[in-house]
Amino acid sequence: MSFTNESFRAAAEEICALTRELSARGLTPATSSNFSIRLDPGFAAITISGRDKGRLGVDDIMVVDLDGKAVGSNHRPSAETLLHTQLYARNPDTGCVLHTHSRNQTLASRLFAAQGHVRFEGYELLKAFPGQSTHDTYLDLPIFPNSQHMPDLAALVETQLQQTPQLAGYLINGHGLYAWGNTVFEARRHLDAFEFLLDCELTMRTLKP
Repeated sequence: MSFTNESFRAAAEEICALTRELSARGLTPATSSNFSIRLDPGFAAITISGRDKGRLGVDDIMVVDLDGKAVGSNHRPSAETLLHTQLYARNPDTGCVLHTHSRNQTLASRLFAAQGHVRFEGYELLKAFPGQSTHDTYLDLPIFPNSQHMPDLAALVETQLQQTPQLAGYLINGHGLYAWGNTVFEARRHLDAFEFLLDCELTMRTLKP
């Protein structure tokens, strides 16, 4: 392990500050959602399962390896840890993964599930995502069927990532959003952009005659 206690604490404090803000915005109802930051090439700091994301402290964060196994702790990481570590393992540049459960995310995942994606087209905010330099294009946000068996779900995600390596997020049906980036700032930008665009798509459906 190349990370130090100090670097772990800094990452944990950053996760706590971020989750308190996202909780205040209603993106982490009940004890849902999980968040992680890469510590070094082989380890990540991640939220402990079942904790209130609006009241996290450093003691609510733990370390896992890229197989999703706890390191130096008897605590249990989120059941979805594999979906975080999968992203770190396949791309050494990925530095942060954010998983939220907003109302917009959950509703859109159900509404568009049959299509297998939500298409965003013609939005200026598309330029918030990797590889996008104009509004005059489209981006598909994949939707995967929910599963309690994380290896199966991770396999579906892996197939999609092989097809679209610049992907910055996906939805799980009836569940929520995963967004990630090379830094916490970039992951947060992707999360905010997806949340805004999903709100636009849902609102337009109510406005159309």
